[in-house]
Amino acid sequence: MARQLGQASRGHHNQNYVLPLTETTARLLGREPGTSVTVRIRRPEAQALPVVIRTWQDEAEILGAIKGFLPHVPECLVRLDDFAIHSYVEGVPLSTVCGNGKPVDSLLIRALADLLAQMTQVRRVALPPLPHGWPRNDMDSRGFLHTLVHLADRQIKQPNWGGFGGLFAALGIPEDALAQLAERVPAMARRPYSLLHADLHRDNLIVSYGGVPPLICVDWELATYGDPLHDLATHLVRMRYPSHQWAEVVDAWAHAMQQVRPAAVNGLARDLSHYVAFERAQSVYPDIMRAARSLEESFTQKSLDEATAEVRRALEVGQGPLRLRSVPSEGEIEGALFRWLASRSGGRYGDRGWIARAFDWKADRRVSEHPAFPAWALRKALLAEGAAPAGRVFKGTAHLNTVVRVEGVDFPVVVRRKLPEVCRRERSFLSEHAVLRAIEEAAIAVAAPRILALGESYRDDRFAIHTYVGPRDIDKPPNHPVHGLLPHEADALVDQLRALTWVNYKALDPAAGEGGFYSWLSEQLVLLVGDLPKESQQLARLLGLPDARRLRQILSRHEVSHRKPALLHGDLNPWNLVRRDDDLALTIIDWEMAVVGDPLYDLVRHMHLTPTRPEIRDRMFGRWARLLPSDYTADWQKDWRVYRWIEIVRSAYVDLDRLVTGASLDAPNVRRAVDSYAMTLAAATGSLGLPSRPTANPYLARALA
Repeated sequence: MARQLGQASRGHHNQNYVLPLTETTARLLGREPGTSVTVRIRRPEAQALPVVIRTWQDEAEILGAIKGFLPHVPECLVRLDDFAIHSYVEGVPLSTVCGNGKPVDSLLIRALADLLAQMTQVRRVALPPLPHGWPRNDMDSRGFLHTLVHLADRQIKQPNWGGFGGLFAALGIPEDALAQLAERVPAMARRPYSLLHADLHRDNLIVSYGGVPPLICVDWELATYGDPLHDLATHLVRMRYPSHQWAEVVDAWAHAMQQVRPAAVNGLARDLSHYVAFERAQSVYPDIMRAARSLEESFTQKSLDEATAEVRRALEVGQGPLRLRSVPSEGEIEGALFRWLASRSGGRYGDRGWIARAFDWKADRRVSEHPAFPAWALRKALLAEGAAPAGRVFKGTAHLNTVVRVEGVDFPVVVRRKLPEVCRRERSFLSEHAVLRAIEEAAIAVAAPRILALGESYRDDRFAIHTYVGPRDIDKPPNHPVHGLLPHEADALVDQLRALTWVNYKALDPAAGEGGFYSWLSEQLVLLVGDLPKESQQLARLLGLPDARRLRQILSRHEVSHRKPALLHGDLNPWNLVRRDDDLALTIIDWEMAVVGDPLYDLVRHMHLTPTRPEIRDRMFGRWARLLPSDYTADWQKDWRVYRWIEIVRSAYVDLDRLVTGASLDAPNVRRAVDSYAMTLAAATGSLGLPSRPTANPYLARALA
C-alpha cells in the first residue's frame, strides 16, 4: 500500500507517495524491480492556493541542473503534466525526529550550514533561464529583495485577492501593504548571488541512514537564484527554531560561508533582519488563507478556535514588517472568518447541529421590517458580506462596513458591524438606528442613510443594515472631502444642519434641553480624562496636560450663551461626509455620536476636524447665521472660539490615548489626527495657559513616533 509522506508545512501543490517499482515500470526506468521511488502528484488547481513564490515552473529542470553539484538530491525519472516520479532519498525527515519548536543538535546545525554553503557553488550558467525582470547585477542584494517583494505581491497576493481580499481588509491588511514594503527596501551590502533552496524546513531535510552526507535537501520546486542571505532568513523562520538557537545558526552559517564564499557574509549583522522581515510579511497571506480554507474541510468550534489562533499569530508576526496599525481581537478575527466561510458555503450545512444554527440570525425588534428590505433580503445580505471584495470593505474607528448587492433588491446596502472590544473614549448618547429613523420620518432635506434592519448574527455579533450612499458603481471608493469642503459643499452642509433643527429631538431624548450645554460638554470631557488608562494619564501629565480635577477648574472659567437645542451629528469629520452629484452635495454618515445640543457646536467641531480655509469658515458662519432663527444663533460670534478651544483640548487627550493604546490607528481620520499630534499638544497647552514641555522629553518623543 502506498505510504503518503509527511506534507511540507508550507502547503505545496504536490502530494508525495513512496512506492516500490513494478517489474514493468522498473524496466522502463532502468531500475531494479522493488526499488522505492517518490511519486509526486500535483493537486487539482481548484484545491491548491497560489501561496508561494516560484522562480522556475519545472522542478525537473532544477534537479537536472544541480545534480553535478549536489549529487545526493533526488533525480527526476519521469515527468508528466500532473505527476512526476523521483528517485527516493533514503532516510527520515528531520521533522519526525525533531519537531518544530524543539532545539536542533549542534552537529546538525553545522551540517545544515555546510549544506547552504555548498549551494553557493552553483552558478547562474548552470541553472535554467531566469524570468524577465530579474536583477542583471549578480551582486545587487537590494535589487533581489525588491524583486522578491514584488513577486510576493504578484504571485501570492494578487491571484488570491478576489477570494480573500475582503477577509484581508476586515483583518486590517491594506491592499498596498506589499507595495509599500517594496518602497521601504533599504540599501544593503553587496553579496554574490547563488542557488537558493528557499524552503529549507524540517520536512524538506532528510536525515540519511548512512550519515554520508548527514542531511539531504528534497522538494526543490521553490528554488531560486539570488542573495544567499535570503536562504538563511527563510530557513531561520520556517525551521521554527527556539529563539535561543538563532544566534548559533547564524554563527554556523557565517563560519561555513567564510570557507567557500567569504563575500556572502558581507553586511550579515545589518541585512539579515530585512530578509527575516520579508519572510514574516509574505507569510501572513498564505497563513491566513490556509487557516480560512481549513474551515471548509472541517467546521467545528475547535477548528474555528484553531483557525482564529493561527490568523492572530500570523498577524502578530507580520504586524511590524507590514506596518499594520493594529492586530484585531480574537472575537473580530473569529467573526471575519465565520462570515467568509458562510459566504463560501451559502449557509448550506443541512441539519448538522449547531453548525446549521450558527448561520441563523435574530432580528432586533426595535427596528421593524422595512418594506423595501424583507427578511429574505437580509439573509442574502449577510451571506454576501463575507464574499465582498476588499474594495467594498471599510474599517472605521468602531465599525466594519461592508457594501453588498442583494439579488432582488434594486439598491446596494451596507452591513455595519460594531468592532468587538473597541473602547471608544467619547461616549454615545443616542442610538444610531433611532436617529436615522427620526430623520427619515421627519422628511427633511438631510442626506443620510436609511436604516433597513438591526439584529444579531453568529454568537451575538450585532449588525445593522443601511442603504449605501456611495457611488453608483460600488466598486469605486466613496469620495470624502478630506482636504476640506468646496464652496457649494460648505453651503449644502450648512443647509443640512439647518434642516436638523426641524427634527423632533424630544422623541430621541426627552430630557434634552434642560441645563447648559457647555457645562454638560465640559463635564463629559472631564469624565473622559478621568477614565483614561493609567498609562495615558501619566503620559498626559508628563506632557503638561492637567488631570481631571484641574481640567474641571480651567473649563469652568468659560461660559457660553444659551441657544435653542437641536439634533447634532456630533462627529462631522471628512470621512463621515460622502460627496454626491446633486443639490445636497454631501451625504452625512455614521450617526453614532449624535447628541441633542447647541447647533453652534456641530458647526465648530466640523471646522476643527476638517481642514477649513478662512474664507470657507467665514462663508459657513455667514450662511448659518442668516438661515437659522436667532434663538439658534444668539451670540455665536462670541462663543464659537470657546467651542473650538474645548475641541483642541479634547483632541490633546483623545489622540494621546490613541498613541499610547494603539486604538483605531487604522482609521484614516485617526491616522491624520495622531500624525499631527505635536501641533495639537502645543495648541492645547497654550490655550490652557500652561507651560509647554520641551520636545526632547523622551515620553513626548514616544508619543509622536
